[in-house]
Amino acid sequence: QVQLVESGGGLVQAGGSLRLSCAASGRTIGSYTMGWFRQAPGKEREFVARISWSGGSTDYADSVKGRFTGSRDNAKNTVYLQMNSLKPEDTAVYYCAAICRGFYRDLKCDYWGQGTQVTVSS
Repeated sequence: QVQLVESGGGLVQAGGSLRLSCAASGRTIGSYTMGWFRQAPGKEREFVARISWSGGSTDYADSVKGRFTGSRDNAKNTVYLQMNSLKPEDTAVYYCAAICRGFYRDLKCDYWGQGTQVTVSS
């Protein structure tokens, strides 16, 4: 079992930045691909980012490419999502996911956090 706890969400103005963190417990995640997803009101959950076990390989949704950066610190059992140049359409609940397989929108993950709200005002 893996427990995931996201933090770092909040309210920010358009153009601003936030850094999300996802702390894992119950199992060392250093050997596993991790993912970030988001779900906006009235929409399905969508892929945001994939981070390989080493952090050396990443994928991003087209809508966030060039603005968001995923990283990880395996010594801290934690992954991050740095979000810059935020837009109102980035408003969503952001979820961290662990032990993932696949790439881009086909990413499938076994464990999920409870999510953290990100709200971007115009």
